[in-house]
Amino acid sequence: MTLSPSFRAAIGLAATGALLAAAGAARADDGHGMVLVPGDAAVKWAAAPPSLPKGSEISILSGDPDKPGPFTLRVRFPANTLVAPHTHATDESVTLLVGALTHGMGETVDKARGKPMEKGGFVFLPAKMPHSLWTSAEPATVQVSGTGPFGLTYVNPADDPSRTAGAKP
Repeated sequence: MTLSPSFRAAIGLAATGALLAAAGAARADDGHGMVLVPGDAAVKWAAAPPSLPKGSEISILSGDPDKPGPFTLRVRFPANTLVAPHTHATDESVTLLVGALTHGMGETVDKARGKPMEKGGFVFLPAKMPHSLWTSAEPATVQVSGTGPFGLTYVNPADDPSRTAGAKP
């Protein structure tokens, strides 16, 4: 799956911030490429790609989701945010770090059947598994790990926020 140029630009910006943070924090010289981000203060945030809801932010901690290989990133979602049903080309592991989040399975949003996640909650999603997520009155931060190339494909293309990013109401 090829990522849009805007997604690549956002990843590049976030990756640069993450690398700068990691360089300032700690970087092993043992040839293994270990990255240590000692805490939240070292995480550098950038606007998320337009394929995520407005106000979302992203930080690439390690790897490059656009290239083959493992990656880890974080996403901050504002309060009252819905990420409509979508899939990913590769497996995804999501851990809730901050806030509250509800996760739903399937090609449509059914808030009555969503599963609430609390801090520390984890969900593993196999490749191409349709799912959605939403926040309530408080924002949420998740950590996503997977293998690239990684992207997001909305079940209903009209739900993709990047399609309406420049549209007037």
